Amino acid sequence: MTLRNVFAAGLAAAAIALPCAAQVKAGATAPDVASYAGPDRVQRLVDGAKKEGELSIYTSAQSDDMGALVAAFEKKYGIKVSMWRSSSEKVLQRAVTEARANHHTMDIAETNGPELESMHREKILTAVKSPYLADLIKPAILPHGEWVGTRLNVFALAYNTNLVKKEELPKTWEDLANPKWKNKLGIEQEDSDWLAGQFAELGEARAKKVFKDIVAANGISVRKGHTLLTQLVVSGEIPLALTVYNYKAEQLKKKSAPIDWFTIGPAIARPNGIAVAKQAPHPHAAVLFFDFELSPEGQKILAERDFVPTSKKVDTPLNKIPMKFIDARVQLDEYQKWEKLYGELFSGSRK
Repeated sequence: MTLRNVFAAGLAAAAIALPCAAQVKAGATAPDVASYAGPDRVQRLVDGAKKEGELSIYTSAQSDDMGALVAAFEKKYGIKVSMWRSSSEKVLQRAVTEARANHHTMDIAETNGPELESMHREKILTAVKSPYLADLIKPAILPHGEWVGTRLNVFALAYNTNLVKKEELPKTWEDLANPKWKNKLGIEQEDSDWLAGQFAELGEARAKKVFKDIVAANGISVRKGHTLLTQLVVSGEIPLALTVYNYKAEQLKKKSAPIDWFTIGPAIARPNGIAVAKQAPHPHAAVLFFDFELSPEGQKILAERDFVPTSKKVDTPLNKIPMKFIDARVQLDEYQKWEKLYGELFSGSRK
């Protein structure tokens, strides 16, 4: 489903049961709270959050990953967090559907960049003047300020270490057209943003030819879901995958699974992020969590989960490899173009 179709599908379907709307209590609104930058900002947020007592997060992050952040936040501030998790498309769909129906239950959206950019265009977010913005890398900051990149999804190739030797790994994309890779390759079903990044890096003519040649020579198994694709590498069903998220491969590697990851050329990276809802029913708790995730404390928790945090104050091994960043605004504007091309290159492949 395209991002544009998400809106129509969400409004037409009754697939999402709207809970009873929590209304913003009289007093400070999310824009009021988010824009305050006085010297007593932290104390105001903490005092207000304790009065509100709870926080609602809509996220597409894996439950154990977001759960680590939530647990640390709850322990530090004593604020009870409820977390609703689904795909990034469904997070967007539910957020927009509820906002249009004037049901305001979401405080925080924590999901992929293009979906957050869509929420910005739907005018359901508010900019936050966080003191931690100055610590972030440039690609994490949007001019409108209504969502901020907290971590990077870094696309990498992953291989089963029992089936593929390190010295046999391809050095260039053209190497994957070698017949030795026949029936050994896999790719995620909807990585059109990765493809856009590769076209920008390789040039249109080379990129189109190399991926056509790979598919024509060796086929490629197209699978839905990055976690599934990574698990299939571990099981050996797909010896080498082109588009996994490096953090998931790294997590499994640390658990002694037979998997490792690598890159060909600059790694394509997409910021995922956080935003505060304009009509957040718990505005102080929302802004407090926003700051917490961007702070060195929150960013270190992400790094411990093998994510690539966007704070320059937290070092990770991936900070030392070249990366090409995907602009969520451009990706959203050109989504149909890249989705169509991705389908033309890979959808007819062996599944």
